[in-house]
Amino acid sequence: MTLLSHDATALGDRIAGDVSVPGDARWDAARQAFNLTIDQRPTAIVIPRDARDVAQAVDFARERGLRIAAQATGHNAGPLGSLDDTLLVRTSRLGGVSVDAAARRVRVGAGVTWAGVTPALSDVRLAALHGSSPGVGIVGYSLGGGMGWLARKHGLQANAVTAIELVTADGRVLRVDAEREPELFWALRGGGGGFGVVTAMEFRVVPVAELYAGAMFFEPAAAADVLHAWNELLPALPDELTSWATILQFPPAPEVPEALRGRSFAVVLGAFLGSEADGRALLAPVRELGPAIDTFAMQPPIALAELAMDPPDPLPYLGAHRLTGALPAAAIDELVAVAGPASGSPLAMVQLRHLGGALARRAPDAGARATLPGEISMFAVGAAGDPSSTAAVAETLQAVDAALAPHAAGLYSNFVEVAADASAFFDAETWSRLRSVKRRYDPADLFRANHHVPAAP
Repeated sequence: MTLLSHDATALGDRIAGDVSVPGDARWDAARQAFNLTIDQRPTAIVIPRDARDVAQAVDFARERGLRIAAQATGHNAGPLGSLDDTLLVRTSRLGGVSVDAAARRVRVGAGVTWAGVTPALSDVRLAALHGSSPGVGIVGYSLGGGMGWLARKHGLQANAVTAIELVTADGRVLRVDAEREPELFWALRGGGGGFGVVTAMEFRVVPVAELYAGAMFFEPAAAADVLHAWNELLPALPDELTSWATILQFPPAPEVPEALRGRSFAVVLGAFLGSEADGRALLAPVRELGPAIDTFAMQPPIALAELAMDPPDPLPYLGAHRLTGALPAAAIDELVAVAGPASGSPLAMVQLRHLGGALARRAPDAGARATLPGEISMFAVGAAGDPSSTAAVAETLQAVDAALAPHAAGLYSNFVEVAADASAFFDAETWSRLRSVKRRYDPADLFRANHHVPAAP
């Protein structure tokens, strides 16, 4: 559907924010996703300034037979597919951060990223359950679950959420929590963004004065030994330690530190809620392999923000993801053979995250994404800047996935960056309940989410 100029003007007259349509000067910047392989072409884009603007945009879309898709930073945009007949609501201007240190509560607008919260929390000896990228939007991360550095001890960020403000399909501005609209509150915590446009969110944070955190970088030849040593440690590790094992290939880019630039490493990263002595003892079998660089130390929680070294700017890439059970030694060998530093792999990263602990325990007040199945989360990514590199990356990602497929345990929606059947993310009872909530609050399927939950019949 093409939005006529008088329609765009009418929408612009109803809101304090901006409206962008194809051909205007702001269009390309407004429609850009974080993954530059995604070419988003909605009917129009609204950049609201407040919840009232969002409600006006929802009413406008409903009146004209358009659908609504909401984005802040544009991460995980691939599964949305075509945005034909869709009004894209970019919530990036919905700012505002309020930290109540005494109550250990934070309120943020839907446009706030983790970079806007973590420094202030660290200053008052608090930490949020954020993930690896400070540039990721808090709301999108939380709606999909939110698996971060403290997850084995404190669980998913979705279950730290205490209240959500949103606009529903009928244009109402609601505040939902455990007492008000509890079914909608349940669905939003891990069920995704297909139930309304979230404008603000409140969540709990945890006391952390300092923790033992860092990374050990090993030369490429040690990759198999490092991954085996890390994998063998996992069954005995306490919930207080969340660790990842990663094969990294750094680009020869000037923004990369000189010691890492253009080089490959096997890397073990971790965050331990305990003393340095205990942390060193837990990781001793890995450290005995002789890291070339070792950054582990007692640090304030802000150190976790950049620990994963994720790229801050949009780029073109392809990815693959799978949750697995415990991996036998043969699976590690196969993974290193297809994606290790000596394999010729074009991938920038193959990452294994340790699950379990609180991620495996369902709290009685949890949302739709209560737990994650399996023992390990794999996420792999490679740059896809041209047809040749895209083909090579896609082929290697398939090989990585095939190496772990026999041990599959499930999927985590925030890491699934292609269109998928969202029922695969949940057990049958949760999926049925999500569909019932969708039927109650959005029976006409006005809202498009990156992973679709259809209304129950």
